[in-house]
Amino acid sequence: MFFINSPLEQFEVVPFISINAPILGNINISLTNLGLYTLIVVFLILGLFIIGNNSNKLIPSKWSIALESRYASIQSIVRDQIGPLNEIYTPFIISLFFFILFANLNGNIPYSYCITTSAVVCIGLSVIIFLGVTLLGLELHGLHFFSYFIPSGTPLALVPILVIIELISYFARSVSLGV
Repeated sequence: MFFINSPLEQFEVVPFISINAPILGNINISLTNLGLYTLIVVFLILGLFIIGNNSNKLIPSKWSIALESRYASIQSIVRDQIGPLNEIYTPFIISLFFFILFANLNGNIPYSYCITTSAVVCIGLSVIIFLGVTLLGLELHGLHFFSYFIPSGTPLALVPILVIIELISYFARSVSLGV
């Protein structure tokens, strides 16, 4: 039978399938509940987009209309936030939106595992996006990227301490968004 001894057991990462590979140097390859529910979320999203695919039909289905409306609303948010020239990031933001949405909705099912309760997933997503944005900013703006840490008109005596404060807040943003 299936019993839960503690309410905190639902947050534990436990392996479902575990394979030891001594040929590869005693590597343990295992599928945990975190990995399983991540695969479930990915397949749910893929299934939604496959169902919502209009397949060049003249009259769209209800699923297609729903997905197109979500795409339009997220695209307008992206356009307002990062400008119309940077709409190339819209597919990534929509993918991230649907991943987090389905992961959180999946956590509402009783006795299921919510992958966004794991700090590894949330902080991992946050740090990877933070690094991507920082590298993209350095690529696009070069060393001028660091000038965004100093507001215009700042007295020269305050620049060193202001740079330190801004850098700490910039790096803390990735962790705070993950939490």
